[in-house]
Amino acid sequence: MYERKTIPNLNCGLDLIGEVLYGKWKIRLLWFIDQGHKRPSELQRKIPDASRRVLNMQLKELEDHELVSKVIYPVVPPKVEYSLTDFGKTLIPIIAAIGGWGDEHEERLRKLILKRLEN
Repeated sequence: MYERKTIPNLNCGLDLIGEVLYGKWKIRLLWFIDQGHKRPSELQRKIPDASRRVLNMQLKELEDHELVSKVIYPVVPPKVEYSLTDFGKTLIPIIAAIGGWGDEHEERLRKLILKRLEN
């Protein structure tokens, strides 16, 4: 597994939130878990571009940061469910605000992103 070689800069709130939410799928994982998609297979269907391995790694990091909790049920085959912790739930209004900003500026952002990809 990847081991970080440098100590992260944790001098302000933006550094801290960046460290906790850095990862392409983490914000979506938090959002979808809050929306009721708790099983790894459900999350995989909601984010088909992500590999199962990457989703598992990012879920583990969210668990390590106490944003999600994982329950493994003692059945065969094993059943796993994720849920937001109370701490994780505090991020949902922020994620909703960021998503709303993206929706509000969707056309402009899409045009700028596509323009950059063309160059």
